[in-house]
Amino acid sequence: MYTNPVIFGDYSDPDPVRVGDDFYFVSSSFTYLPGVPILHSKDLVHWELINYAVRSLPFEKYNVPSHGSGTWAPAIRYHNGEFFIFIPLVDEGIKIARSKDIRGSFKLNMLTHARGWIDPCPLWDDDGRTYMVFAFAGSRAGIRNRLALIEIDAECTKTIGEYSVIFSGDLIADTCEGLKIYKRKGYYYILFPAGGVKKGWQACIRSRSIHGPYEYRPVMHQGCSSIVGAHQGGWVNAPDGRDWFLHFQDVGELGRIIHLQPMRLTDEAWPVIGMDRDGDGIGEPVHQWEEPVKDAPQYSLQSSDEFDGEALSLQWQWQANPDKTNYSLSARKGFLRMYCKRNEKRENYLWYAPNALTQIPLGDSFTVDVCLELDGRADGDFAGIGMIGHRYGYIGLYHEAGKYSFRVYSGRVLQPMYEGFAEEELLFADDTASGKAYLRINLRKDRNYFLSYSADGAEYKTINHIFPLEAATWTGAKSVLWAANKDNNVSDGYADFDYFRVK
Repeated sequence: MYTNPVIFGDYSDPDPVRVGDDFYFVSSSFTYLPGVPILHSKDLVHWELINYAVRSLPFEKYNVPSHGSGTWAPAIRYHNGEFFIFIPLVDEGIKIARSKDIRGSFKLNMLTHARGWIDPCPLWDDDGRTYMVFAFAGSRAGIRNRLALIEIDAECTKTIGEYSVIFSGDLIADTCEGLKIYKRKGYYYILFPAGGVKKGWQACIRSRSIHGPYEYRPVMHQGCSSIVGAHQGGWVNAPDGRDWFLHFQDVGELGRIIHLQPMRLTDEAWPVIGMDRDGDGIGEPVHQWEEPVKDAPQYSLQSSDEFDGEALSLQWQWQANPDKTNYSLSARKGFLRMYCKRNEKRENYLWYAPNALTQIPLGDSFTVDVCLELDGRADGDFAGIGMIGHRYGYIGLYHEAGKYSFRVYSGRVLQPMYEGFAEEELLFADDTASGKAYLRINLRKDRNYFLSYSADGAEYKTINHIFPLEAATWTGAKSVLWAANKDNNVSDGYADFDYFRVK
């Protein structure tokens, strides 16, 4: 048996595909880069992170944090021996990433330059024509409950003709999005979430013609289950022919975690996702179920890092386009060196920092331990760890006049979109520090966390302040490493992080 969630981590908007005995899924990543993580499994339950489809985005605005923008819900398909990943950039258009090697580099091209087109998914039809379905972002397009269809060329380089609206959710829900298209048993099926992220449901429309008209039916809702808002994902079949649905559940401060549901077609060829406990024809999410594939390798996702490799481990993402001048893994072997850079555009707050290195938490309670050494060269040099969201906190070493102190900051984001508007406050300072520190984050199940520090790694002092965990823009809160010059002075100072250990 397996137990949901199969991943307690914010890999939102999952879309799976099977190639042979291997399963893959892709996920949203928004302003965090490299973007569009690719995960691999042999059984749909145990996953490993193997790659990213997008290393950086070729638009200047992503050289700084662009919270709420970036890569939204992608779709992955395997066609003619090649992986195609459709990636919506909500402000720029739809980008295609393609590769014959899922673990290699991807070739990128722009399919459209249409602002506000989101959640695209392709279908190569039996007659040789290729189509893409998509939805609209209400914040950009002023529409949030229409599903559309447009023809594209088979190589996914251009659109053909104009799009048509194939479904309107006016009488269904104010939000219809996240659509995925499939062709099974003579029907075109489009699965999509309706009703919004927090409490919505999974719906389906189907037709004998790709152009419609489409019939509508809910196929999974909460019902009497305790799992709220279980929806938005993709349909995949196992090698034995059974159908499965991989999707997310929004859990607030920690984002959208991954669930797996059994799936079947009724005698009338309608999908039912989960278990139909009350016989109303609509599935409900399950908590436990029989594993899709027995005796498969049990992969896992990495959290801790000793920084012993020649490249950053895959679990790390920057808050903007990666910049190799921000760090080094070779300057001191076995350490991650991060440089104390100034912010050339505005105050050097964590929310604005392109050189903030983030990681998706994998659980609802944990302890993070970090050891760092700060080589301060200018007043204001700082290095530390924290949790970032619309309310955030961080702790670290601060350098001034040749001396070091422990400092703790709290931040609040007032306008969360794009770079947003943030304010920060110095909560605490202790001038008994040396240039070496042991720092700790302790997140409790009540979604509050505490920050602690130590000079020797044995005796820790916990800051007398409760930090409430908050989500970021379209993502859950993330743990973060950061080095900067807080006073925005030019500096050649740096910090060496020895390890990042998660329990």
